[in-house]
Amino acid sequence: MYFQMLGQFKKHLGQLDKWLEAAARFAEAKKFDSAVWLGTRLAPDQFPFSRQVQAVCDTAKLTASRLTGKEAPKNEDNEKTIEELRARIASTLAYLDTFSAADFEQAAKREITQPRWEGKKMTGANYFLEHAVPNFYFHITTAYAILRSNGVDVGKRDFLGPLTFEAT
Repeated sequence: MYFQMLGQFKKHLGQLDKWLEAAARFAEAKKFDSAVWLGTRLAPDQFPFSRQVQAVCDTAKLTASRLTGKEAPKNEDNEKTIEELRARIASTLAYLDTFSAADFEQAAKREITQPRWEGKKMTGANYFLEHAVPNFYFHITTAYAILRSNGVDVGKRDFLGPLTFEAT
């Protein structure tokens, strides 16, 4: 289950990269600097777009890291352009490509902690279902909504990405 969900994270990171490409094209067509997207927010108390993208990447890599016990690469969180955010996505995808199903064999039983949890812990199974998956989708949906609400031509199919159909 964990390794399969990693595949979903990778798929949606790929979709996020396509949205960033669409945002850059939109900015070029409308003659404004695409870096303006990085500071855009849906609400004053929410993270700006750049931090939403960083959080999507961090959630994906830290989920894999925490569930397997492997060290995750660190990022400076200093992206200033769409291209730098796309490079962040690419590096996250490259890191996720290093995992195999065998890496996740003990994931459900692993104890997961974070400094923000102030001495609390979760099992890997609970962390994955209650924190990691919802957090990933919260931030990627918010990133999508920021672009969509500002005129970037992305729709539901762009969010879902390719689907695996079978003949009936």
